[in-house]
Amino acid sequence: MKRRDFLRLSAVSIGGTLTLTTMPSMVFAQSATRLKYDSYVTEHASPSVLDRWFLDELVKRTNGAIEIDYYWAQSLNKAGAHLNAIKNGISEISLISPGYYQSDLPVTRGLEWYYKMNRADALLKVCRDVYERYEPLQQEWESRHKSKVLYWTNWYYCPLITRDPINSIDDLKGKRIRGYGVGTDVVESLGGRAIPMAAPEVYSALERGVLDGAYGFDFITAISYALHEAAPYITEIGAGPHGPSATVIGIEVWEQLPEDVKQVMNELANEIYEGKYQEIYAEIAEDRVRKAMNEGAQFSTWNTEQIETARGLVQPEQVNQWVNTVARDAGIDGEEMQAIIDEAIERHDGDGVLKTPYEIYQSLS
Repeated sequence: MKRRDFLRLSAVSIGGTLTLTTMPSMVFAQSATRLKYDSYVTEHASPSVLDRWFLDELVKRTNGAIEIDYYWAQSLNKAGAHLNAIKNGISEISLISPGYYQSDLPVTRGLEWYYKMNRADALLKVCRDVYERYEPLQQEWESRHKSKVLYWTNWYYCPLITRDPINSIDDLKGKRIRGYGVGTDVVESLGGRAIPMAAPEVYSALERGVLDGAYGFDFITAISYALHEAAPYITEIGAGPHGPSATVIGIEVWEQLPEDVKQVMNELANEIYEGKYQEIYAEIAEDRVRKAMNEGAQFSTWNTEQIETARGLVQPEQVNQWVNTVARDAGIDGEEMQAIIDEAIERHDGDGVLKTPYEIYQSLS
């Protein structure tokens, strides 16, 4: 791999005098380094749009010194195989959703919870801060799995999507709800029956009445899967942002990259944290809300009393269970990690602005 250097100064001759001028941009070597980007979801999923922006900008800002080969929708590795693919050098960059790797990423599971914060664009910054401050989290990715987190992302918000109206916690009791990851804890804590099921099977299960609803399906993806056709009631239950995930690069690949390429990647990640994530997701979410409204979906929200009751049923039990079982078994101080998380939430959540589907619906009604 050739070194790409910033061209900071250029010598030019003006009237026979040699003058040094500062160049406004970097110049990279001509031979390109090709990297494989490998994702288990389609290129139209919301995290994919964000990743595509990052990688396309990387190609542009390195003047083609980095080139990307895209492998979408399990075309290179199946869901659940991407973490090992990065570790073993089968691919170089990948989207990792920790819910598929619960036994492999026990520390990262400490970032998965509901009813602790409000804004998805703030959750990215919370995850970033904890990754930078809590060494066991870094070690889990970089030492154990040979993966460096380029940036944190998440799956937006996941309202409850059901065949019939669910206006209260009581309405949810006994309902068969497809859950994902720790979202199953929410379903069970609120009295529903959590049913594990692969995402492609959910639509037909809703259509046939095998399921009464779905939870842990982020709204954008749910509308893309047309779940609202079989389950038209979309209810905000106040659980907050959903599915913290990470876009990672193989640590050995990262270490071999020239410093100026790393700098571009870091700059792009900062742009994601400082507004690009919010910009991309806000546009996609509004498009999906409009689509759902036009196709007959019914939006509603639980009242404040119901949301606070739900919060009390889920937290702090969900976090305590991780601290007392998963964290303890992994040999880490779960309370220390959660204290860092709580501090980061306090710092960032109030600055989040990304609207929930129900808030978008209200603005469009």
